[in-house]
Amino acid sequence: MITVGFKTDKGIKRSDNEDSLFVIPDKKIFIVADGVGGQNSGELASRMTVGYMAQFVCLNPIENAKTGAELKAYFKKLFSGANSLVHAKATSELGNYGMATTAVLCYIRDNTAYFVNVGDSRAYLIRDGKYYQITEDHSFVQTMIREGHLTKEEAEKRADKNMITRAIGGEEEVHPDYFTLDLFQRDTIILCTDGLHGEVSDEEMAAMATESTAMHDLATQLVEKANEAGGKDNITVVCIRIQ
Repeated sequence: MITVGFKTDKGIKRSDNEDSLFVIPDKKIFIVADGVGGQNSGELASRMTVGYMAQFVCLNPIENAKTGAELKAYFKKLFSGANSLVHAKATSELGNYGMATTAVLCYIRDNTAYFVNVGDSRAYLIRDGKYYQITEDHSFVQTMIREGHLTKEEAEKRADKNMITRAIGGEEEVHPDYFTLDLFQRDTIILCTDGLHGEVSDEEMAAMATESTAMHDLATQLVEKANEAGGKDNITVVCIRIQ
C-alpha cells in the first residue's frame, strides 16, 4: 500500500507556472515535468508531455510489460513518443521554437520502484532519516562534477547551474536514464523540479520527510519551505510513502 501527496506552485518570483505533474494512483505511476522556453512555451511543453504520457499509459497497459527488459522498452517508447510530439511542435511553430521540458517518472510494482528521467527534475529516496538522490541531473554543472572539475558546493554557486544538457523536445531523439530500487516499509519517495531542490537542501528534505506522517502535508510543507527560501522558480513535488 502507498499514500501520495502532491503540490505545484509558481513560486514568488515567477508570474507563470511552467511545471506540470500527473498522478495515476491505480497504475502507481507518478510524473513531474519542468518546461523551458520563451513566452508560454515551457508550460506548453510540460503539459503536452504529461498529457501524452497519461494517455499512453491508459491506452497501453503497463501490466503487459512483464520483465525488466519489457518495462525498459515500454518507458523508452513512452519518452520517445512524448519527445517526438514536443519536438515537432517546437520546430514547426516559430512562437514555440526551442521549447522543451524535463521529466521524471516513478512507477511502483510490488516492492520495486522504477525511475526514468531526462533533465534535472529529480527523484529522491528517504529511508531511516537518510536521503539518497536516485536520479542524476542532465546538466552542465553535473557533467563538470562528474569529470572532477567542480565540487557540488561550487556548482550550487554558479549562475549556469540550471543549464540542462538533455530535455524532452530538445532533439530529434531523447535518451532517458533508468533506475530501479527495492522498496521497504516507511520508505518515502520524492519527485521534484529544481524549484524545490534548488531552494531546499537535501538534508532539510530528509528531515521533513522523516517527521511527516501525511504525504499531502509534506508536499505542502516542502513548497512552503522553498518559497520561504526565496521561491525563485516554479515548485512541484510528489511525495510517496510506502506503508
